[in-house]
Parts: sequence; C-alpha cells; structure tokens
Amino acid sequence: MPMTVLLIPGLLCDRTVWGPVLQRLPAEVADLSTQDSLTQMAEDLLARYPGPLRVAGHSMGARVAMEMARIAPARIERMALLDTGIHPLKTGETAKRDEVVRLAYDHGMQALCDRWLPPMVFAENHANAPLMEALRAMVLRMTPALHARQIKALVNRPDASATLSRVACPVLLVVGRHDLWSPVAQHEDMRALLPHAHLEVIENAGHFAPIEQPRAVSDVLVPFLQP
Repeated sequence: MPMTVLLIPGLLCDRTVWGPVLQRLPAEVADLSTQDSLTQMAEDLLARYPGPLRVAGHSMGARVAMEMARIAPARIERMALLDTGIHPLKTGETAKRDEVVRLAYDHGMQALCDRWLPPMVFAENHANAPLMEALRAMVLRMTPALHARQIKALVNRPDASATLSRVACPVLLVVGRHDLWSPVAQHEDMRALLPHAHLEVIENAGHFAPIEQPRAVSDVLVPFLQP
C-alpha cells in the first residue's frame, strides 16, 4: 500500500497554514471540523488514510499526530510536530477557554479573531499585510460551533508525555523562536522524551511558523517528509 504524507492543521486552522509546504510536496490535508475528541480525530484519520503515513501536525494537529502514533505506531513512518506541547490541562485553563468559546457565540468570529490571532503571530510580522489577511480570513471561515468542538477536544486531551518515549519513528520538532503559546522550552522537553527527535527553531516566527517563515519551515519539513 502506498505511503501518504498527511498534514494536520491546528485549532481554527485549515490548509492555509500548510500552503507553502503544499507548493513543494504532494500531501493530503486533514479535516478536523466535525470531531470533539483528539482520539476520535486520530482514529478517523487512520481510517481515512490507510497504509503507512508520514505525518506533520501543527499546534492541536500535532497532538492529533501524537495520538495517531500512540494508537497505530507501526503505521507512522515519520512524524513532524510543529508549535505544540504535551502538557496536560493547566489550572484555570478550562475557565479561560470557556470564556473564549462564549465570546465566539455571543459576539461572532470577528471578535474571536481580534482577540485570539494577534498574540499567535510574532509582533514584527503583524506588519506583513498578506500574512495577517490570510490568517484572518482562515479564522473567519470557521464557526463558533466548530471552535467549541475543538476546544472541547483540547480541554479533554490525553497526557501525551506518558507515551512519547515509546515513539520509535524519526521525529522532527519545529517551533518559532517567538512562539508565546508553545515556547521553545516545551519542545526541548519533548526532545528529551523522544528517542529519535531533532529540534529546529525558526527565527522571526511565532506560533504560526509554517506560514510566518514559509521558506525556513519548508526547507526542513519537506526533505523530512518526502518519500
């Protein structure tokens, strides 16, 4: 059975984040718009794309990739984890996420976008009008109900640190130097747990490293994933 390269978007994201990679590498892009569980997301992707997989996940999508590796380790040939983490639920996190869910329902996706998006992007990249417009348009394509489902999945996330040391395939960790949500230190902690991991820190990028610095990310990600 042929190998599939699968790119998994994160919270409120779609193929926009993977656009620069898709220009250089034929790949499938996961749809996580209907599930409210990371495990269900992983199981659905494993069923939809049979055979061996080379997987890259961004943010929430990376947590889904790790769950796929837990469920079906023999099927994951390589795994790239971008701008993510493995920590369990933090104290007070549920209340903060519930507040943002209510914001989207009460005031719409524009209000959510205005609050959520800017801190995710390195401050110096806010002046990049095409970048910010692409990200805003992506968020505004989503709905409050989709957002609520994905937040539910994140709030009920499994503890990935418990199984990460058993990942046998090569792993590439990628993070923006200025990622405030999933900082470099989190990825260093992940590298310490993974037996076959390499870490790349992308300069002048925040949480959306794949699209903030598309060439730098594609230069490390494409050779890692390509057949």
